[in-house]
Amino acid sequence: MANTPSAIKYIRSSAKKTEINNLYRKNYREAIKKIIDLLQVGKKDEALKFYPTAQKAIDKAVKKGVLKKNTGARKKSNLVKKLKA
Repeated sequence: MANTPSAIKYIRSSAKKTEINNLYRKNYREAIKKIIDLLQVGKKDEALKFYPTAQKAIDKAVKKGVLKKNTGARKKSNLVKKLKA
């Protein structure tokens, strides 16, 4: 357990940051899963309509540092490939 006040504060702040990062991570993962599920069912039009939302979630995760820039670009690229296939 932390002994110094600064260590206690660090534990609190890192817990908040972890919670926020998990929220961004959850948002982009759910968006990707939703598109993949729609494509598997055969609802390509709905998946295309939902793509901007997924792209926005990925971009926010990149901006907040949850994902690296190239990882975000790769995920968006793979989504587009799946939508075009």
